[in-house]
Amino acid sequence: MDSREEKTVTISTVAKEAGVSMATVSRVVNGNPNVKPTTRKKVLEVIDRLDYRPNAVAQGLASKKTTTVGVITPDVTNVYFSSLARGIDDVASMYKYNIILANSDGNHQKEIQVLNTLLAKQVDGIIFMGHNLTDELRAQFKRAKTPIVLAGSVDQKNEVESVHINYVEAVEGAVSNLINHGNKRIAFVSGPLSDPINGEYRLQGYKNILAKNNIDYDPNLVFETDYRYRSGEVLWPALASAHATAAFVVDDELAAGVLNGARDAGAKVPEDFEVVTSNNSKLTEIVRPKLSSITQPLYDIGAVSMRFLTKMMNKEESPQKTIELPYGFIKRGSTK
Repeated sequence: MDSREEKTVTISTVAKEAGVSMATVSRVVNGNPNVKPTTRKKVLEVIDRLDYRPNAVAQGLASKKTTTVGVITPDVTNVYFSSLARGIDDVASMYKYNIILANSDGNHQKEIQVLNTLLAKQVDGIIFMGHNLTDELRAQFKRAKTPIVLAGSVDQKNEVESVHINYVEAVEGAVSNLINHGNKRIAFVSGPLSDPINGEYRLQGYKNILAKNNIDYDPNLVFETDYRYRSGEVLWPALASAHATAAFVVDDELAAGVLNGARDAGAKVPEDFEVVTSNNSKLTEIVRPKLSSITQPLYDIGAVSMRFLTKMMNKEESPQKTIELPYGFIKRGSTK
């Protein structure tokens, strides 16, 4: 055996070298204050000299916790989901949790596959950002017996804990703004309507405010697509054919496409056509004109979801299953 071969430095090695118990080394590593300053200094010097790194897996086996949280996102490149993830990650770090971020591509089968992969890694909790809880996914959630929180999504059955805004009221307010400018042909541009956040909540808000203003609901003004920029950009001919004078759009990337598609075709925004979007991500200020938007506290939705999850993982009692955060509306150049 090569005498130069590096030996694995364990907690036992550190304890022996420092002349203390393994329990003392563990307290130092975990930041426990019940260690004499002189002892702490001696242990830290040994840890530094031996380049000891605590084995997270071994710690997890001992405590039955991995201090790891799985985060499932439909599209890691979409600024809406990345904004939520930032809030999640900051609070996770605060509470000493590591994050495993998994992309599901909004595919229901892949969501289940990703969920099972995370559960196999013994994560302590899951944050799910998908917009549609299929029956199969619900069954997997129940079987898992692992704490789960929905970030930015709504569970219409109120079975899974969630953090979001009141999408019905938020859309009512945004579309009311367009009606007040004299628009009667207002398009509803959406991602999949099979996603309850769109088909049951946002669309309901749209219908409610039309009815309150004695405007007939016209299904020809509802445009169902995906959340990509390009899908919005190519929508203008259909919007023009429907004689739409304004559009409410459920996603900022999609709205940027609608805006640019309209302008590329020669429409003046907001004089000829107004656009309101939903998330107030940084995209709303990058495009020209800047997009008027519902203001969702994206970072806070992520942060509160993670804090909610920490309470569940620690088995703290929560008085509610759903947390609704405040929203607002900001007027920019895409509306009159």
